[in-house]
Parts: sequence; C-alpha cells; structure tokens
Amino acid sequence: MSLDEILTRIDSQMPDATERLMELLRIPSISTDPAFKSQCDHAADWLVADLQSIGATVSKRPTPGHPMVLGHIDGDGPHVLFYGHYDVQPVDPVDLWHRDPFDPQVEETESGPVIRGRGSSDDKGQLMTFVEACRAWKAVKGSLPCKITFFFEGEEESGSPSLIPFMRENAEELRADIALICDTGLFESRTPAIVTMLRGLLGEEVTITGPDKDLHSGMYGGAAMNPIRVLGGIISGLHDDTGRITVPGFYDGVPELSADIAAQWRGLHFDHQAFLGDVGLSVPAGEQDRTPLEMIWSRPTCEVNGISGGYTGDGFKTVLPSQASAKISFRLVGQQDPHAIRENFRAYVRSHLPEDCEVSFTGHGASPASTMVTTHPAFEAARSALSDEWPDAAAFVGCGGSIPIAGYFKQILDLDALLIGFGKDDDQIHSPNEKYDVESFHKGIRSWARVLDAMTRD
Repeated sequence: MSLDEILTRIDSQMPDATERLMELLRIPSISTDPAFKSQCDHAADWLVADLQSIGATVSKRPTPGHPMVLGHIDGDGPHVLFYGHYDVQPVDPVDLWHRDPFDPQVEETESGPVIRGRGSSDDKGQLMTFVEACRAWKAVKGSLPCKITFFFEGEEESGSPSLIPFMRENAEELRADIALICDTGLFESRTPAIVTMLRGLLGEEVTITGPDKDLHSGMYGGAAMNPIRVLGGIISGLHDDTGRITVPGFYDGVPELSADIAAQWRGLHFDHQAFLGDVGLSVPAGEQDRTPLEMIWSRPTCEVNGISGGYTGDGFKTVLPSQASAKISFRLVGQQDPHAIRENFRAYVRSHLPEDCEVSFTGHGASPASTMVTTHPAFEAARSALSDEWPDAAAFVGCGGSIPIAGYFKQILDLDALLIGFGKDDDQIHSPNEKYDVESFHKGIRSWARVLDAMTRD
C-alpha cells in the first residue's frame, strides 16, 4: 500500500473530517474565563474520545487549571510527539462577528471556501490536521508508521501556567525523538514553512525620578532637571545612526545566517515594500546592512513600547514632571543571554543618569531564543514532503515573535521541534470572524501524511 492510497483516503473523507472539526469548534473552550471551565473539560473529553477512536491509549490529565490530554500509539521507527492546544481566545467584541462564533460553518468567499468560527485556525483546525492524517493512515495501513505521543494543552491562550510543571513532572512519558507543532502558518499565505528560529523576549520598565514633586515650568524650567529630557536622551542613544543597538555586549551570541538558509530566504522573494506599505511605511528602520527578512527573523531588536510622564490630559499644563517612565522590549536571537543583557542595559541607563536623578527598574520576563538544529534528518525530510504537496517549495524560516512551547521542549526535554502550520495571514486569529481556509485544512492533512511518510521511510 502506497502513500497515494492514504492521500486518496484523505480526499474522500474530507466531509467527515470537516464535520469532526465542526464538532470540536462548537465547544466554547475559552481558557481565560472561569465561566467556561466546564467547556474546556468538555473539549478535553472530546479529544480523548476522538484519539481513542484511532487506537490511542489516551487520558485526560488534571492540572491546577485546565486538563492536559496525553495519548500514545505504539509503532516501529522514530518516536514523535505532536503538540497542539484545544483552548481558544475570548470572542469579544461579539457584535463584530458575522455569525455565532461557536456555530461554525463553511462559507464561500472570493478566495475560496473557509471554515468560520472561533478556534478554526488557532488551534483546533491545525491540531486536527495531524489527527486526521493519522486517522487516514490507520484506516489504510492498519497501523501508524512510528510511535506517536499526542500532547494537547488547554491553557495556551491564558499563559500556560500549568505547562512547565506538567512537563517536568511527566518528562519521561513525554520524551521522544522530535516534537511536531502545528500552530504557525504559511509564508505570505502561500509557501509552506518550517519555523527554525524563534526570537526570545526581554522586557524592562525604566522609571527616572528627578524632583520630589511636579514643578511649575515658569519657576523651575531651565534650572531643574527634567526626567523626560533624561529619559529621552537615554532612549535616543540606544541606537546609532545605522540602526545598531549600543548596549554594551548586546551582540554577544548573535550568529550569522548559514549560506543555505540565506539562499532559501532570498528564494522567498519577500516584498518588504508591500509589507511596510500595508501599515503606511516605506523604509526599513533596522540595521542598515541587513535585509528586511533578517531584521524580523534573525536579528535582535530594542524597541520602546510605551512612554509616560508629565501631563498628558486634554489641554495644556506647564509642569516639569517628577517622574518619567518607559517600557522597553528586546527580541533576542541565537545564544544571547537575556539576564546578561538586562544587567548591561541597566548599567547603560545608570551611566547616562545625571546628578539629582534616580532610576528604578521593573523586569517583565526574560526568555532566550530557540534555534532548531536543522541537521536532524527530520527537517529536510519534512521540507521535501511539504514541497511535494504545495505549489511553492518549502523553506526553513524564522519567526519574529516567540512560541514558548518550542523553547520548553528544548529546555525541559532536550527536544528539537518542527513547527509546521497552514494558517494564512488573513485568518483573523484572536479577532472576530476567525477562519481557516478549507484548502489549509485539506492540504494540511495531506501534508502531515507526507511528512510522516518521509520521516519514517527506510
């Protein structure tokens, strides 16, 4: 029996697969709202029953929050762990939805049919692509090509408070050869992508204090140090004229792209003018010797996310403020040490502090970057398999944001992860009218069947 028979089975069973997804989408498993706790339990129970229907030994595992679903199917060959999450974001503002967010339907659009409903793309539709691929494989061949662990979380959309303790307590049961994660998307909604770089994140809040009270600018202006002026100078000095970040030691541990990855990225033909034009901009503002894709995927950043100080209400009030504050975030790559950068940043701020001013800091998280070792044979096998399914060749790409679970797999289980997803840029995840293209669901199922075949082929 060949892979073609499995793909044919997937094609013929799409109505049933779509209805199963609809059943799961009808469950309002909103993890952040305690009013929906029983519905999160219901979603976990639904997944337990569905995995049992394809032969998995599976159970719902309690946590202090919402339950985990953990299942296993034995098999020969490599051992893969597949992760997804069954919880969803709140639906507010509900009046902006075109239909009940938990009454999913297939809708026709100008670009083709879509599955409309909360969780359709993030992450129930993506999760079910893998389950349906396993179902088809089992139906055709009677067994799966490898040992598979299914690991489904119910708190991803509410910060995953139970995830790390659960992974540490169950590390032996979760160990595998490689992890698979389906919570990402296609590059520019068309090119299959395997995310191999995830930036880390460091947050710092800086408060400069000068006078012990707000001052009248007519009486004290010019004589008293203004904390906003101090803060402005510190912020303006964080980048040089070429966009390079000036914090001492900041670039320690920042790697250069390999020639192979750089070539793949060039082959994506990223249109940065259109990317910036969509938000009313035109000129890349980062390091001037880097391409725009490097800026958002493989280079670190320092950004001011908010500033406060003085009078900001209606009208005008001529004061010198007692305090000025800024929230500053750093996206990190490679082997950058977030704790070392925090100390170096604070030292930089103190070195620019004039007399009569004090500074205080509040840290807001410090997580390192995750970089997957693409020399693992599963990576190239998966890239080839995805290229066979989609019109465009698949590429190893970066991710400007952070996906914590991939880092946890590496830190806790020493497990590299293949991040493969089929979402599109216009899926409106976390927003009203979330959707998942029927094509994404269909070709996503076919893609996982191909990946399993490629990873386990002798």
